[in-house]
Amino acid sequence: MEQMNRLKALGLFDARVPRYTSYPTAPVFSPAVGAVQQAQALARLDPAEPASVYLHIPFCERLCWFCACRTQGTKTLTPVEAYIGTLEQELALLKAVLPQGLRMGRMHWGGGTPTILPPALIHRLAQAVKAVIPPTPTWEFSVEIDPTMVDRPKIAALAAEGMNRASIGIQDFDPIVQKAIGRIQPYDITRTCIEDLRAEGVRSLNADLVYGLPHQDLARLGDTVAKVLTLAPDRLALFGYAHVPWMSKRQQLIDEAALPREMERFRLAELAAQRFTKAGFQAIGIDHFALPDDGLALAARSGRLRRNFQGYTDDSCATLIGIGASSISRLPSGYVQNASATPAYVQRIEAGQLAGARGHLLTDDDKLRARAIEMLMCDFRLDKAELRRSFGNAERALAESTRQLAATFGDLISASPNHLEILPEGRPLARMMAAQFDAYSPDGARYSQAS
Repeated sequence: MEQMNRLKALGLFDARVPRYTSYPTAPVFSPAVGAVQQAQALARLDPAEPASVYLHIPFCERLCWFCACRTQGTKTLTPVEAYIGTLEQELALLKAVLPQGLRMGRMHWGGGTPTILPPALIHRLAQAVKAVIPPTPTWEFSVEIDPTMVDRPKIAALAAEGMNRASIGIQDFDPIVQKAIGRIQPYDITRTCIEDLRAEGVRSLNADLVYGLPHQDLARLGDTVAKVLTLAPDRLALFGYAHVPWMSKRQQLIDEAALPREMERFRLAELAAQRFTKAGFQAIGIDHFALPDDGLALAARSGRLRRNFQGYTDDSCATLIGIGASSISRLPSGYVQNASATPAYVQRIEAGQLAGARGHLLTDDDKLRARAIEMLMCDFRLDKAELRRSFGNAERALAESTRQLAATFGDLISASPNHLEILPEGRPLARMMAAQFDAYSPDGARYSQAS
């Protein structure tokens, strides 16, 4: 209770701050950076350095109320097939600017619901990407899987195209919670999905859970955690529900009175984390867990853990090429986001231009702060020696942020000549601490709860 009171006094349960899956964060992006800068940055990529690819499928047969992703509902495959055609056009535009010989180290399909694609479209899309950016021999291909929208033929098609990691959306198994978020997904259907994945040779499995959902309590979430552990995933992500109805109109369907209060949310997260670690998972950053021999855990122990738009990753590729509506590319010079609305994205591609609509060109100060924030979010420490080696007078540039951090959080951090570390009891405040190094305050930006 003493720690809870301390966290409350420091504002954890009231603060709204970025998740820092990028720096600067997306609200900083500007339409002054778009398709022209996108093409220039892609053309300058070093073909000797593999790139990652993110491909966005924005369609869903059902629109889950809790979701704040860029998605749209459809009851037929007609718009989906047309969208695949547009992706192929975008790939042709990319081929025209990418340096010859560029290889793909990672590919991730997200959404929306990638598994809305039937086998024929899965093969068509995967082969179109590989024709433009061939995979390296050791590539990783991961796909977000909705167990209610997948069957054995779809899984077989994905596995045939090289899928070797599946990310299973679960959120919560309790039927009352599922009804309250518009996502009915029985345990048996999820278990069958995982059995089919393993039967097709997909051994690496991630499961996504969400805490802070309507009607969740310790007993319900505890039961969900127990069921998830029977599925034996390799990785787990435990995300806090971000109630942002001003951004995602469908969240207005959720009864706010049924949402756990701030301190209740924290207890839910604590319960799940304790049970995951007791089951042998290593805690990774603020919201991931992995078995000790999983690549994510190995990266965390060796200082190679990174953060991207999907959360924590062991992806070593410096470049991420975003394909599809709303997808974001991380390029050496900065970020570029494709037009967010699908019609606007399609219009740009059909006009024969790349779809970059807004972005941000990185300054030297951005790069320094981005690495400092990533260190705090991934390792709970600043490696001052590394920052000096990479950025020169890093400590002088970050002096005011470091002073504010010490003044605000005091004995929850430990400082030495070469390191600044967040102590274990202060780690729930990691996002708030990282925010001390954020030089931007974009007008009108509203973020999710820090707890």
